[in-house]
Amino acid sequence: MLTTDVTPLRWRDGLQLLDQRQLPGRAVWVEIADAAAAVRAIRSLVVRGAPAIGLAAAYAMAAEARRNDDMRRLRRVARALAAARPTATNLAVAVRHVLTACEGAPAGERGAAALEAARRLHQADAAACEAIACHGAALFRQPVALLTHCNAGALATGGVGTALGVVRALHAQGRLVHVYACETRPVLQGARLTAWELLEDGIPVTVLVDSAAATLLARGAVQGVVVGADRIAADGAVANKVGTYPLAVLAARHRVPLVVAAPTTTFDLNCPNGAAIPIEERGGEEVRRFRRCRACPSGVGVFNPAFDVTPPELMYAIVSERGVACPVDAASVRQVAG
Repeated sequence: MLTTDVTPLRWRDGLQLLDQRQLPGRAVWVEIADAAAAVRAIRSLVVRGAPAIGLAAAYAMAAEARRNDDMRRLRRVARALAAARPTATNLAVAVRHVLTACEGAPAGERGAAALEAARRLHQADAAACEAIACHGAALFRQPVALLTHCNAGALATGGVGTALGVVRALHAQGRLVHVYACETRPVLQGARLTAWELLEDGIPVTVLVDSAAATLLARGAVQGVVVGADRIAADGAVANKVGTYPLAVLAARHRVPLVVAAPTTTFDLNCPNGAAIPIEERGGEEVRRFRRCRACPSGVGVFNPAFDVTPPELMYAIVSERGVACPVDAASVRQVAG
């Protein structure tokens, strides 16, 4: 069984989130008193990563149900939480799961039912990460060096991670040559978060600027690209952190397999294709400055999509806890998604 001490959230008679904006400098835990605070934390990237924001919302629902379990109020809370970020499907799935548990419990017991439902989701995500890691590692027959983008690790999930779960499995098997992590502009999830959590687990990692990925691939320095996903459409198109699509194009050009690792809660079979996936656009200040440093003129316009969409023909495989979709198409996605 794979293990890590890295976690983005915990329940200690209330929800606490590791403030990922502070990493790698400081490990600061934030108390989340209610759903409104959870919405703010999700939107401001205190917690991020599709499975992790789903779990944060699930525990926030539990906190609200313990305080006041009126169902009309809980339904309003659920709508607000589910709308906190539009692209990742895990958020709405988790909220709906906890709300259903509340609806099935009598008044006075809904708080306990909600907390139990959130904990089950957490356990299920940890188990899914373990299975994804196993299935993903099996795709690589020989020792490999891997390239990853953004952070699809323990900080983004309830377990050892999706893409980084595959990394951890290969490392545990002695088959990981090295990991390269794109810095992931504009808020540097690769440089700040992926590098931090891999070093915490003693896994060597090298960070590169996003635009250097082409050179790395052209040199034959990596034998695989492994990324996570925020939503997977019925045709196999994948929404992931912006920069994934050009990385997929580069990987295809250099005949390096690109593997997407994600739990089935990320699949959205009601979304027919990539064009139907809602893409969040974030504020311009994320690009104009980094923390206290101004990167460009304050008045300049900014295009800042949080995600992009990779078409299925650019992927080698999608790995979930239920198995592998390979080749990636509507039929294989439907089979894996169940």
